[in-house]
Amino acid sequence: MSKEFSFSEDEMNGIVEDTYKNIINECRKLRKETKCTNEQIIALLSLVASTYTPTLSKE
Repeated sequence: MSKEFSFSEDEMNGIVEDTYKNIINECRKLRKETKCTNEQIIALLSLVASTYTPTLSKE
């Protein structure tokens, strides 16, 4: 079983916060340029999240 991970306070106030802001800003730019709906943004973010979701395999 893998050890549970959590970001340090410095990471939360640094790279994690910066990454969050960058994602939000890029989604805003995408909406402004394409006039897409929130649902399309959510679908895109779900696709990105699925990249980091482990797949269950039948073994």
